[in-house]
Order: sequence, then structure tokens, then C-alpha cells
Amino acid sequence: MPSTLAALLFLGLSLSQRTSTQKQTLSKPVIWAKPSFMIPKGTLVIIWCQGTHEAVEYQLHFEGGLSALKRPESPGMVNRVKFPIPSMTSQTAGQYRCFYRSGELWSEPSDPLDLVVTGMYDTPTLSVQPRPEVTSGENVTFRCRLETATSTFFLLKEGRSSRPQRRYGNIQAEFPMGPVSTAHRGTYRCFGSYNKHTWSFPSEPVKLLVEGDAGDTTFAPTEHTSSDPVLWDHNAQNLLRIGLVFLVLVALVWLLVEDWLHRKKPQDRASRASSQECRRRFNTKSPG
Repeated sequence: MPSTLAALLFLGLSLSQRTSTQKQTLSKPVIWAKPSFMIPKGTLVIIWCQGTHEAVEYQLHFEGGLSALKRPESPGMVNRVKFPIPSMTSQTAGQYRCFYRSGELWSEPSDPLDLVVTGMYDTPTLSVQPRPEVTSGENVTFRCRLETATSTFFLLKEGRSSRPQRRYGNIQAEFPMGPVSTAHRGTYRCFGSYNKHTWSFPSEPVKLLVEGDAGDTTFAPTEHTSSDPVLWDHNAQNLLRIGLVFLVLVALVWLLVEDWLHRKKPQDRASRASSQECRRRFNTKSPG
């Protein structure tokens, strides 16, 4: 029994130390842009960064260097800050990351956010072959063409959560697709570019109609939609730690009760034996 109690106490201490160590590691924040990661030239864009509720300061890094510092206006359960860019240009297009500080510790960097500026070159033309109305199971090819010399083309499906498709070419590029299903239905545009962050004006939209499947697929918007992913992750970790501590405490209480009952049994037997001895002596002394 003592060895079991010692083992449980050691487990409790180890859990406490591990919990303390985990608190020294800050989960990475979430970064996103509104209204979108793809911004027309001269338009306002806001970069949001969200950490845990302990965050007291945020850093925004642009292309690997510090860009801005900001403190949350009202720290609490939903802890986030915004970094506005009043007018999007080719100089502000690029890759962003953010960090947050809690006490003396800085978090891991967020995932990268690639901001793209559009409207920097001429307007490309987009077409689809063999036709824009097809049956499920057919193959189609989108063709994007830009007379102004360029090196990269992007095809974007409106409302789709994934990143645009990319192809290389001098004045045009092809985007084969298929066999198609109703998941491919939607409106497409294309862009020309010299690099991944500076794009042309968008092409005129081309709508692809696919018939044949009973169901349809709805895509999530490209911008950040989950309000508190870091908060949920942080709360889940806390609940797990509390649950483990509770289980250890329950086990300790159960063992203490069992030990008390184990010690109580010999005392009860001794008490009963003493009572029986007293009655025997009393009966012996009684007359008759």
C-alpha cells in the first residue's frame, strides 16, 4: 500500500511539472486578412492576428522583418489585434507572419499569410474548352491569355477556400480539369503575374455549368471564418490537464479510504474479541 501511494504521488508531481512545462510553450497565433488575401491596388486591407487570452502584445512581421507592434485594446477571452494597410501596393504585397507575447515569452510564428495585390498589369482573357456547359465526367481546359509579357498565370474559382491554381507560360497557360463533377461548378477568373504577390487585373468571369450529379458542393469563403480556433485549442488543453489531475486525486482518495478500512478491520476484530472475553468472564462469575 505505501508503495502504491508513493507511485501515485509521484505521478501527481510529474503531471504538475509537465503542466507547468506546457505552459512555457505558447501555441502559435492565427493570422488572416479581410476582406481577402487578394486585394485590388489602392484598397484597404486589414490583417488580423489572434492569440490566446493571455497575450499582452503582438508583432507583425513582413518578409521576415518586424513591421508593427500592437497591444490588444481589451484583453480577454477573444484576444486579437488588427494591423490595417490603408492602400494596397506592390510594396505592401508579400508574406506576413505574426507573434504574440505572454509575460516574457513569445509564441511560435503563425502560419504565413500571402497578401496579393491585383490590378498591376493589363486584363487577361479567359476561355474554357470544349464549352462552358458540360456533363459530369467530361474533361475541360481553361485557357488564360495575356498579351503583355508575363511568366505566371493563376486560375481562381470564386468562393473557393483553396489557393488558386498556378501555371507557367509566356503569353498564355492552360488549366486542364477533369473528370469534372458538380463540385467544379462555379465562376472562374484568371490573372497574369511576374511574381506570386503582384497580379494583373482579373479577367472577365467565366461560368462553368456541370450537369449529371444529384448533389452539389458548397465551398467556404477564402477568409478566416472560425472566430476562436486558438481559444478552443487552449481550453481543450486546460480541460485535459484538469481531467488528469482529477483522476489522480480520485485514485488517491480511494486508496486512502481502502487503507483506512484495511486498518479498521483488525481493530474491529480486537474489539469483538475483547467484548466476548468480558462476557465469558461475567458468565463465569455468575452463580448457578
